Amino acid sequence: MIRTNPDYNGRPGDGKVFYTVLAAVGCVLVVILLISAPKFSLRADVSDTAAAEHAKTNGSETSAPPPETDPPDTTPPYTAPPETIPPDTAPPETDPPETVPPETDPPETAPSETQPPITTPPDTTPPDTAPPETQPPETAYQLPPVDPAVHPCLLTETEDAGTEYLDDIIFIGDSTTYSFLYYGKLNGGTDSKQVWTPASRTLTLSYALTTTILYPDTGEEITIEQAVMRKKPRIIVITLGVNGISFMNEEYFVSVYTKLVNMIAAASPDTKIILQSIFPVARTWEKMESINNDKINRANEWIRCIADDCGVRYLDTISVLAVDAGGYLPVSYQNGDGLHLNSNACDIVLRYIRTHALPDYVP
Repeated sequence: MIRTNPDYNGRPGDGKVFYTVLAAVGCVLVVILLISAPKFSLRADVSDTAAAEHAKTNGSETSAPPPETDPPDTTPPYTAPPETIPPDTAPPETDPPETVPPETDPPETAPSETQPPITTPPDTTPPDTAPPETQPPETAYQLPPVDPAVHPCLLTETEDAGTEYLDDIIFIGDSTTYSFLYYGKLNGGTDSKQVWTPASRTLTLSYALTTTILYPDTGEEITIEQAVMRKKPRIIVITLGVNGISFMNEEYFVSVYTKLVNMIAAASPDTKIILQSIFPVARTWEKMESINNDKINRANEWIRCIADDCGVRYLDTISVLAVDAGGYLPVSYQNGDGLHLNSNACDIVLRYIRTHALPDYVP
C-alpha cells in the first residue's frame, strides 16, 4: 500500500493524459479541466492507488460528457448560415424596380384621351334628326276639300260645341274608334260608356249587321240594333270601313253601310246619325297592299254618297289627319303601327267634332 505524501503534487504524466483528452474536446474544456485537475490530486487522505484510480475514473467520466456537449457547442456556428438567407431574400426586393415599367403604362393610356374626338360623330346625329323637323312645313298638304254643294251632308265648321256635345255622342266603330276609350278621352275615361265595339275591340263593316257589341251599360253582348233600341242615343257617330276596303268592292261596301244606317234610323228615329270619314294611314304602315290611302279616299267618297242618300251627316275628319306630304297620317299622330291614332291625334279628332257640330244641336 502506498502512503500518501502531503507534499505530493501529482505525477508528471497525469497532466499529459488530461491535455490529450482535453485537446480533442476543445480549448475551452482544456482550461476547465486544467483548473479542476489539481482539486482531485490534492486530497491528503487518499492513497496513491486511490488517487490513481480516482484520476482514471475522473478522466473516463469527464471524457464522456465532452463528446456529448460537442454537438451543442458546434451547432451555434451552424446557425450562422441561416443568417445568410436574408441576403437571398434581397433579390425579391429588386422586384419593385420591375414594377416601374407598369407605371409607364399610363402614358400608353394617354392615346385613349384622344378618343373623345371619336365621340363627335354622335354629335352629327342631331342633324340627322333635323329632317323630321322639316316635315311640319310638309304637313301643309291638304286633301281637296269636300264641296258642300256636291255633298250637302257635309258638316261645316261651327263654334266649339264643347264637351257637352261630345257627352251626347255614342261612337260605333272599329279599333280606330276604340282608341277614344283606350286613352280615356271621353266622359268616364277608360270606363266610358260612349264607345260601342265588339268584345274584340274591332268591327268589320261586312259583319256590322249581325255581329254583337259589348253593351257597356250592362256588360252584355248584343247587336247594334238591340243596343240602339235600348239606349236611343241622341247622336251616333259611325266610323267603319278601314278593314272592309281590303276586300269589299264599292257595291258591297255601299250596300252593307246603307243597310246599317237604315237599321239604326229605324231602331231610333230621333237619333241623329253622323258618318265619319275613315282615317288615313302613315307612311310606316306595313300593309299598304291591302289598306292604303288611295283606297281610303275612294271609300270616303262612297261614305259621303251614302250620307247624302240616307239623309244623314258626314264628318270629313280626314282633312285634319291626312296632313303629311302625299296625304299620309303624320308619324307623330300614330301609335306605332301606322294605322291607329295616338293620344294627341285623338284630341285632334275630338276637337274637329266639337267644331263641326250639328247645326241644330241644342245642349
